[in-house]
Amino acid sequence: MKFKFAHNNFNVLDLEKSMAFYEKALNLKEVRRKEKPDFTLVYLGDGKTNHTLELTYLKDRKEKYNLGENEFHLAFAVENMDEAHALHEEMGCICYENKEMGIYFISDPDGYWLEIIPA
Repeated sequence: MKFKFAHNNFNVLDLEKSMAFYEKALNLKEVRRKEKPDFTLVYLGDGKTNHTLELTYLKDRKEKYNLGENEFHLAFAVENMDEAHALHEEMGCICYENKEMGIYFISDPDGYWLEIIPA
């Protein structure tokens, strides 16, 4: 029996705001969508790998999600760290930097952390 990664999921409160963030911050684009009466699933891809990020929008949800201590994250490798850092600094979404390791984290509109690492 063989398994392979399919996607990761984040639940979001404002689907359009989240999609705009992920496109601007990480150049992720919608690759497919599933609409149901109570929820919408949008899958974002990087155009290079088959892995996707599923954004789940529960239409009746109004309260923020409890992310605990936010010890989990997704990591994204980038060729030009200086250019990426400048973009994320302009967006105001950098939430933690470890200059010694040469990495930093950004936070999406719902508070999920995303690690940025050199390719």
